[in-house]
Amino acid sequence: MALAFLMVGYTSAACADEPGEGWEKMVFHLDEARNARWALMLANAYLDDSPGAKIVVVAFGPGIDFLLEGAEDGRGNPYDAAVMELAIKGVAFKVCAATLGARQITKERVVDEANIVPSGLSEIARLQIKEGYAYLKP
Repeated sequence: MALAFLMVGYTSAACADEPGEGWEKMVFHLDEARNARWALMLANAYLDDSPGAKIVVVAFGPGIDFLLEGAEDGRGNPYDAAVMELAIKGVAFKVCAATLGARQITKERVVDEANIVPSGLSEIARLQIKEGYAYLKP
């Protein structure tokens, strides 16, 4: 499985800062539900290595499916416990409102741990450009 990793938005002054709280910021891009379990495992592993890191998981298109009530992976394992565990650790989950509308999915079907943003793509760009998040696409 290939991973795309791109760091943007860091200035040389930001790179010179000592690592500390809020220094490491990652945005995980999910546009396919089949990669959700892998992304959740990667987020856990990243937090094990860097407990102070900020992680945002942004989902759009079919990638939102794991953040819907009752969602299960291909083996019938529910996602809710893994999502809740990461949310407790501070991981933010964002669901694209445009996807919900296009797929006629009500916001009530989205798990409580996730927030709805107008556009998943725009949220990823905003986090990278304006807030200096590194980008990971599992």
